[in-house]
Amino acid sequence: MHYPMYMIWSDIDQSYIVTVPDLPGCMADGRTADEAVKNIQVVIEEWIAIAKEENRDIPEPSKGLEIVSKG
Repeated sequence: MHYPMYMIWSDIDQSYIVTVPDLPGCMADGRTADEAVKNIQVVIEEWIAIAKEENRDIPEPSKGLEIVSKG
């Protein structure tokens, strides 16, 4: 599955922060935009694996942009 992501630059954290609105609580960061995207891909896989283990519904990806903002 390919979920839309939202990315912002955090001056406070000095890193990019990525969230996946379709998956509550699914977020990651990275010092570069590429690193943040790689990290969120791991978190998405983990989010889905845990949801399956707990027999929770896994939302279908909504339609949207891959990265809305890079800061």
